[in-house]
Amino acid sequence: MSFRMSQVQILSDNILYKKYYYKIFTKEVICKIGDSMKNHGFKFPDNPRRTALFVVEEWYQNLLAERLNRSYEHIKRSNFGEYDMSVNYLTSVLEEAKVIEKVAIFNIDHMAQLQFSGKDAVALLNRVLPTRVGEMKIGQCKYTLLLNENGGVIDDLIIMRLREDRFILVINAGHDITDDEKGLKADIDHIMDRLKNGGEVTAEDISEKLVKIDIQGPYSYKLVTKLYGDSVIKNRYNPEKNMHFFTFNEFDHEGHHYIISRTGYTNRWGWELYVPVAVAEEQFKRIVTEALELGGLLVGLGGRDENRISAGNFGLPLNGSEYHSIHTPTNCPLFNAAIDMTKDNFVGKNALQKDIDTGIDKKMVLFITEGIVSGRSIYKNDKRMGIVTSSINSPNVSQEKREFIGSQRKNVNGAEGIAAIGLGWLYQNPFDIDEDSNDIMIKDEKPVRIRVEFYREDENGNPIGKPVLGYISGDGVTPATAPRPLKHIQGL
Repeated sequence: MSFRMSQVQILSDNILYKKYYYKIFTKEVICKIGDSMKNHGFKFPDNPRRTALFVVEEWYQNLLAERLNRSYEHIKRSNFGEYDMSVNYLTSVLEEAKVIEKVAIFNIDHMAQLQFSGKDAVALLNRVLPTRVGEMKIGQCKYTLLLNENGGVIDDLIIMRLREDRFILVINAGHDITDDEKGLKADIDHIMDRLKNGGEVTAEDISEKLVKIDIQGPYSYKLVTKLYGDSVIKNRYNPEKNMHFFTFNEFDHEGHHYIISRTGYTNRWGWELYVPVAVAEEQFKRIVTEALELGGLLVGLGGRDENRISAGNFGLPLNGSEYHSIHTPTNCPLFNAAIDMTKDNFVGKNALQKDIDTGIDKKMVLFITEGIVSGRSIYKNDKRMGIVTSSINSPNVSQEKREFIGSQRKNVNGAEGIAAIGLGWLYQNPFDIDEDSNDIMIKDEKPVRIRVEFYREDENGNPIGKPVLGYISGDGVTPATAPRPLKHIQGL
């Protein structure tokens, strides 16, 4: 393909709709010179978009009603990232959140995949992102952030290296939209604006080619290998062993090309599968049917929200809630995983370095409460400590953890009790620090738990009403299993 100097070629600038597939489709941007005058993101849609699996979700709803002997109900939906997304199906959010103990399937087709290739792709991505892109192996994934100059989070993403000069960025829903009037700028525009004169990079939104389906939980190994064979989860460099956490494979199945990564937004064992759009409905049906046989479910955004908070000591942040464009991610639990401050430079580094140099001590924490505390602030001994950013009821809190709250609510304690979990930002780190500057999460062989109260506030910021009781949990809700060897689930 030939290039003309000082030209940005838009190969497809239309919103395309295919039979049964309601996504806004692709646009390829081929740049020889960084040209910020042309927006490359999609226009803001007039109506919420639909995923490629929107229609087949109704098939699942009918199948589930038959299997569970329940009356058919319409799927509970909500606008998320300008997509019409399922919050939960015939099953409740709590049922779907609990099924992570077996196997949970997620329709994640609202997330976008951006492909960057060309001789200057490494230089461009390394210039923008706070991770060492050039040092990635082929087949490796990395979690990282897209920052603005002030160190605020534009988006969090996973980057995969397919070839020496080809990468895929998996980005959040709605971050493919550029709309000046609404103050929106697509990730692809943020990145391509940094292309230097003379740089050769091909940037393409390939979301119309792939449908993303997540398979998470202990039975994920059994499901994936039954449907696609053992070879798809083997180490590409050492086929005698299983693939490592945060690596991916490519494979062909029945004449179509797939990508499978050992990643996922649940902190449990599992995979994210990128299915060719031509066979997406067929494969989705196979995956969901097998999951039902294993005691699993298709899980909507409600259960997914619980799952991303409830595993590990700190949970997983959500862009737009814990991450925000006007706040830096300094001291968030995934800071060191996502950001390499030893790099010479990246967008937002100076702002983050200023945070570090001035000793900013803010902290993202996980808490367990006797009820949902959305919109409240966090207090200890009548002193405001910070704000709640996420809160949801959880079926995964053990009885011991629920009883530690000290709640008088009858629905909290006991074997069948329920509590809420959530994340929040504190102005200062509440944990003591050891000699290596690590948080002390265990004392006297017991997890550190800090009792707090959650208040609503009046217009002047004063606490009002009765508080909700809870505590900051040093040992989270349930253990994270995602990085553990696959041998633990291989025989299930």
